[in-house]
Amino acid sequence: MNSPVRAFTAVGGEPIFAAAGEGAYLVDADGNRYLDLVGSYGPLILGHAHPALVEAIRAQAGRGTSYGAPTESETELAELLVAQVPGLEMVRLVNSGTEATMSAIRLARAATGRDLVVKFEGCYHGHADHLLAQAGSGVATLGIPGSPGVPAAFTALTAVLPYNSVEAITELFARRGGEVAAVIVEPVAGNMGVVAGDPGFIRALRQLTAEHGALLIFDEVITGFRIGLGGAAARYGITADLTCLGKIIGGGLPMAAYGGRAHLLRQVAPEGQVYQAGTLSGNPLATAAGLATLRVLIADPPYDRLEAAAARVEEAIRSSAAGGGQAVTVNRVGSMLTPFFNPAEVTNYERARASDTEAYARFFNRLRAAGVYAPPSQFEAWFVSVPLADGPVDRLCELLGELP
Repeated sequence: MNSPVRAFTAVGGEPIFAAAGEGAYLVDADGNRYLDLVGSYGPLILGHAHPALVEAIRAQAGRGTSYGAPTESETELAELLVAQVPGLEMVRLVNSGTEATMSAIRLARAATGRDLVVKFEGCYHGHADHLLAQAGSGVATLGIPGSPGVPAAFTALTAVLPYNSVEAITELFARRGGEVAAVIVEPVAGNMGVVAGDPGFIRALRQLTAEHGALLIFDEVITGFRIGLGGAAARYGITADLTCLGKIIGGGLPMAAYGGRAHLLRQVAPEGQVYQAGTLSGNPLATAAGLATLRVLIADPPYDRLEAAAARVEEAIRSSAAGGGQAVTVNRVGSMLTPFFNPAEVTNYERARASDTEAYARFFNRLRAAGVYAPPSQFEAWFVSVPLADGPVDRLCELLGELP
């Protein structure tokens, strides 16, 4: 396995080996078809093999796969991102969400002359050394507290606080505000399962960072173009200093970006002294896929349809659980949702971790047997795609209602 959650450690059984994707369906190597609620963990908002996407990639492949030189399409994608995402004035393309968050934090430290970074329990910002403390995603799934090989000196420069706690972040800034370079947060967490940031919490982050000369970084690798064209920033009406994007902006190919206020981005080489580079950054295949995806979303925004379909899935899960006498809390934001096998409201990592992971594993395996591919971990988001919303959602809700 090249990424640990795929190994099915948390749910048991043999992993699914994918062979193809068709719209709302994933097809495995044995020819089994599954309604796909993973969607490559977020990028495939248009489903598998969307015609516009396939044609864009095919056309670009005929012209070359990589050049080691700037391309017009990189600028076109950057202009599109700046036009849609609040707070983006300039943007830099990279290859992964990890690269984006790592680079944004380096820039924040350089711009402020400070070293301390604040993150929140259960928020996963990639596998850079200093960001693995109390992280979500595979770290949560496998119960890893951080990772061997990460020097204590690195994580000493990372303060970890409870998600959604205004009290904790206020107290930290009262004690150490002059040391904080940046606060990085998933405004809607997707890596401890879906947990929405309370609006008061997000406002407090914006106010405290501004008051103390620190930068606010929104990690919208998952939420960017997923919960709306303007992502969580538009949903909350709050603008970060730096924003990290990924997943959907590459259309399923390796692509991410970080950007924000122009005076900050001008500090990145070659214009400034903050170094960041990548041979495949702005890769023409990934750029073509991203442009094709975003142009479809902008031309005909599907977000109302996605929201309505995801709400139906949410209700079907609740009804199925109630019929089976199982306590389930379903968190949903737009077309992202997570059923937590937990009777209590899930608002932070501690409450997410209190969920019954064995019950989730049984649920996952019943779904798999019924032809539904859900994330193989309690601590991941489910994603509703456009082709699922436009038809097979009816069948999905029927299957959920038939589960024992």
